Amino acid sequence: MPRTKEKSKSAKLPPNYPGHERAWHLLYLGRLIDNEAPNFLRKAMGWSYHAPNAGHDAIQLALGCSFRASHDHLFPYYRDLTTALAAGLSAREIILNGLSRDEDVAGGGRHMSNHFAKPEINVHNVSSCVSNHIQHAAGLGRAVKYYKSDAVVYASFGESSASEGYVFEALNGISHERLPVVTVMQDNGYGISVPKKDQTANEFTADNFKGIDGAKIWHVDGRDVIACFKAMHEAAEYAREQRGVPIVYGMCVRIGSHSNSDNHQLYRDEKELAEAKAHDPLPIFRKWLLDEGHLSEDDLKKIEKAAEEEFNEARNYAEQASKPDPATAMAFVFPPAFEPDSSGTGNPAGGPLVQHPEDTKGRGLTLRQGINAGLRAEFRANPDTFLWGQDIANKDKEGIFLVTKGFQAEFGHERVFNAPIAENFIMGTANGFSRYDQKIRVVVEGAEFADYFWPAMDQYVECSHEWYRTKGQFTPNVLIRLASGGYIGGGLYHSQTIEGALCNIPGVRIVYPTFADDAYGLARTAMKSRGPTLFMEPKALYNDPRTRCQIPEDFHVPFGKARVRREGTDVVVFSYGNALLMALKAAEELGSGGTDNPVGGADAGGTNPISVAVVDLRSLVPLDTDTILEWTKKTGRVVIAHEGPEFGGFGGEVAALIAREGFEYLDAPVQRVGAKYAPIPFSTALEPAILPQPADVAKAIQQAASF
Repeated sequence: MPRTKEKSKSAKLPPNYPGHERAWHLLYLGRLIDNEAPNFLRKAMGWSYHAPNAGHDAIQLALGCSFRASHDHLFPYYRDLTTALAAGLSAREIILNGLSRDEDVAGGGRHMSNHFAKPEINVHNVSSCVSNHIQHAAGLGRAVKYYKSDAVVYASFGESSASEGYVFEALNGISHERLPVVTVMQDNGYGISVPKKDQTANEFTADNFKGIDGAKIWHVDGRDVIACFKAMHEAAEYAREQRGVPIVYGMCVRIGSHSNSDNHQLYRDEKELAEAKAHDPLPIFRKWLLDEGHLSEDDLKKIEKAAEEEFNEARNYAEQASKPDPATAMAFVFPPAFEPDSSGTGNPAGGPLVQHPEDTKGRGLTLRQGINAGLRAEFRANPDTFLWGQDIANKDKEGIFLVTKGFQAEFGHERVFNAPIAENFIMGTANGFSRYDQKIRVVVEGAEFADYFWPAMDQYVECSHEWYRTKGQFTPNVLIRLASGGYIGGGLYHSQTIEGALCNIPGVRIVYPTFADDAYGLARTAMKSRGPTLFMEPKALYNDPRTRCQIPEDFHVPFGKARVRREGTDVVVFSYGNALLMALKAAEELGSGGTDNPVGGADAGGTNPISVAVVDLRSLVPLDTDTILEWTKKTGRVVIAHEGPEFGGFGGEVAALIAREGFEYLDAPVQRVGAKYAPIPFSTALEPAILPQPADVAKAIQQAASF
């Protein structure tokens, strides 16, 4: 073979090209693995989900080789087998993932097969929610830019999932902030069985985004190896220079079915299938290597033999590797939490108290001020803390409820800033940003009102199982603030409290403070902990003087620890949020046998006092089951009161716990108080008919006491 010709040809190749021998080795090895995957399923050994990448090989090779392991960041999608191989995963690691073995570096079999990752080298573990990882890429790009790295972040997915709204949200953010993120769209013409013409009016899906400022789209033949390398190199340079939105759009061909659960013969005819196979990148590239004199037939066969040996070794090893131990199935659900020395009782233990500029009379802090002070303490202690959300900081407007008032002035525009009205983007970028370094802590206002959080739900779910599906390799260190609840005449989308729905999703700690000291202490504990925490704030109580407390500066509240707000012997009320103050009022009135409206006494005359204990749950996930059972045993009569709907509400979980583990202690049926099963109306004449009132709590206490 004329080596002088090879040298001259190679001089014209892009710098990200690994050389002909390496390129062919990766392509051939990737195809061997891709072809073998269905056989593992037929042998009942695993790989029950496989999306073949044949036809995508060229663009994937260029993407994987352009990525610099442990420096850049890569978010592949489920079809990116050759991408992962070229990026630094071994054949053994890829097959271990396919077979869901315990040694799988992506997550030890906790995630679907064909979801290739190796967090150790920054090949990130992504979910099956296709293309939503572009939000993580945007957030990570923000961190790369803030910390002045020259890394590039790559996000890869198919053209059909570009129809998802969060793709536009991310590209809009990448444009606005000029983030170093390269988007790679691999177009094979189908979303499972849905042809592209049913997805979008544009023949080339990427053209849907060409109006975004700074967008530059490389339309490339995704089957042409050298053209793909050239496009990837130019796009990476464009990203590094932070010039806009680089999109590499590779026209690929899908040779096989979408996955092993799809039969493409139901919607593709023989002519189309034959045409697809005729455009297979591997024989085309092999022929080019021979025709151009880059490699001889002997060279190619030698490379192929080495790849086959590597493949056989990897296959044999993976087949013998251990499956995950079922005893570990519950491991890695929750990341480690900070464990404060404080008992969380709220009693000052000496030392200075928290000072706040709004507390000019020394009366203590309100709930709003307590949250502000707790977050501020952690922002001062840790320079790698950040805050963003809607209406967070614009001149004198510092959040619609002023909870984070003064933050941008003290910590600067780079750490505290506004986000677009795009809740999914707010959450997704928080997840991505925190990937840059585990010392980072992000606080987001997930939505201005909890009711508006629903567009962010897929990213909330992402946060919930990152720790689990990576087998403890990554968790987003994010505190998610939500102004929650009613009693403000807000109506629909301004009055919901949504903890009942969110507690059903494992992996996120959920707290619901009512008083300033708990808000302060829980905020500080959450900011010191690893993993996501949902911080529910009863907004009707933000400035309520009843929430005021004097707070020791070093006060922290542990997760999973309830707080006894009032002692009693006859009935116990378990509560939190707005309903907690109702319970305390009812307990006081009933304890004195009073008849003051709206509480009333223990009987029609109000002459029989009831001794009522009130326990503030304050931490819903984890839940303090010991304290709940302890007070159930002490009183024998239980009321559970919360603001959310009684039907399907969180109180049902508490009642079920008591029925299962404390039934022998009960002297009366458990009483529940919650909102009626209806939307919350806007009219202040109608709202009280839906949301629980103090009289409702008092009535439930009386019913429990009289049984």
